[in-house]
Amino acid sequence: MNSDLKKTVLLVDDDVDFLEQHRLFLETENYHVVSAQSRAEAEELLKTMTPDLAILDLMMDETDDGFVLAYNIKKINPDVPVILVTAVTSETGLEFDSVGKPGSWIKADAILPKPIRFEQLKREIHRLCKADEL
Repeated sequence: MNSDLKKTVLLVDDDVDFLEQHRLFLETENYHVVSAQSRAEAEELLKTMTPDLAILDLMMDETDDGFVLAYNIKKINPDVPVILVTAVTSETGLEFDSVGKPGSWIKADAILPKPIRFEQLKREIHRLCKADEL
């Protein structure tokens, strides 16, 4: 792939404000952002494109939409880094500690609690992807 081309980030969240804020941030970091407001909308997009990275809300129309979407992305292309974002920890105290462990049932490379600081997201993107590739 031509290194002059922007890398594509799939950003999925049912919160329009979250989508807009994070789309603007990612665009200032020189990414091409494709956004969706639901798992169904994202799955339609995935029929015609493969993102270089996916950032997914955990709970959308259904409480497990982020898990299902992450699973589907990894099934199509296991090399696509997936970051799940969620307010579950702050709302319930439930923490996800099996991310990144072999055999993990969570098909995500990272889980970040909301609200997300842009610096935190940027650090995770760079951790998950080679800086010259994404």
